[in-house]
Amino acid sequence: MIDPVIQPVILAGGNGTRLWPLSRPSHPKQFARILGEESLFQAAARRLAAPGFAPPIVVTRSAFRFLATGQLAEAGIDPGPVLLEPEGRDTGPAVLAAALSVAETAPGRLLLVCPSDHAIAAHEAFHAAVRAGAAAAEAGALVTFGIPPDRPETAYGYLELAAPAEAGAPPAPLPLRRFVEKPDAATAARLAASGRHLWNSGIFLFRADAIRTAFAEHAQEILAAVAEALAAATPDLGFLRLAPGPWARTPARSLDYAVMEHATNLAVVPLAAPWSDLGSWDAVARAMTPGASGNAEAGPVEAVDCRGSLLRAEDESQVLVGIGLRDLVVVAMRDAVLVADRHAGAAMRDAVARLEARGLPQAHSSPRCHRPWGWYETLALGPRFQVKRIMVEPGGQLSLQSHVHRAEHWVVVAGTARVTLDGTAHLLPENESIYVAPGAVHRLENPGKVALHLVEVQTGPYLGEDDITRYADAYSRG
Repeated sequence: MIDPVIQPVILAGGNGTRLWPLSRPSHPKQFARILGEESLFQAAARRLAAPGFAPPIVVTRSAFRFLATGQLAEAGIDPGPVLLEPEGRDTGPAVLAAALSVAETAPGRLLLVCPSDHAIAAHEAFHAAVRAGAAAAEAGALVTFGIPPDRPETAYGYLELAAPAEAGAPPAPLPLRRFVEKPDAATAARLAASGRHLWNSGIFLFRADAIRTAFAEHAQEILAAVAEALAAATPDLGFLRLAPGPWARTPARSLDYAVMEHATNLAVVPLAAPWSDLGSWDAVARAMTPGASGNAEAGPVEAVDCRGSLLRAEDESQVLVGIGLRDLVVVAMRDAVLVADRHAGAAMRDAVARLEARGLPQAHSSPRCHRPWGWYETLALGPRFQVKRIMVEPGGQLSLQSHVHRAEHWVVVAGTARVTLDGTAHLLPENESIYVAPGAVHRLENPGKVALHLVEVQTGPYLGEDDITRYADAYSRG
């Protein structure tokens, strides 16, 4: 008997360059709050927290493991297994690892594979489309979901139907003729008007054993390496780390290229819901529902005589003022500002690569650095000093550590801190402070039930994050 429970699989890797400076490799867009108070990852998990859905399997990078589970906890969602990729190998190996982890015990279970960085506004329409595709998937089909296009779009791949879709018809599986690569402008206009083409959403539904069979038929080398990486995986604080050796030998290939474009047991369900992959700032502006002047605004912004522009200020201490702007994107953060033509998204990767070549931290690191225990951000940096703001979650603790080159001065702003300093514990309430000398073995903890906020002043000849010796760590970091 087929297991009626649908197993969501949330893909949460990504390089985080297309929405720079908000999204960066250290904090990619799925974990950013782009369209509201929730991150895209949280919104995806909430969309999948519905009757008939199991707790989601999350596939992510090791660097994001605590960020992912922390955001799920914040949203009140308990995940299923969290699989950690040693390195990104595209969506094909990630999906297969999740499928093989299920196929061993429930080969007939339906897997619903969803990217974590897309926006889908209508949850009911999404669930209706999934229910419509379930019977075909249970029968062994590899089901994908297509978005009826409302405009020519060169940023998306397309799905060609065997026959035109009936407008307004209830969602139902349709024969899929082929996948179409991202087109040029003229081709996109023709495809959007044809009635036989849908945007490729990157969402899939299939049985665990069906996708395993598809990899055996069309990408045996991926199947062999991923199976070995899963067999040699190691548990780590509730996560499952895929073995790095075999994973490194896994070809980096998307699910479309690895399997879907070669399979014959395909079906597509039209998903008639507002959808975007948010792959550019122009796409974000569309999803933000611009006002009468066509402007999309977020944060402390003042737009004067602006048209068709996106203005976004990420720091509440800033005021972003735009005057006479036309079709521009302006994104202001504490450490970087983007000013670009709204339709120049293709150049973003090159711009970030130039920053990387210059060795600038803005290319890859966000102002707020997330850690398993909370986060910190630099407020001021100069010769021989650095000022940081630190937040420690309730129950969180930094490692037992020491520094060779720097001293630290901690002032508690809110909450209560427990500081262990050379073996002696100190309990510091709000407005109290403590000095940590170079070489002192120390640990910072939050024993309370509310977030702990501190201001840290570092002084010394070298202030790099690598000046740290860890003696014990609750999060198994080296």
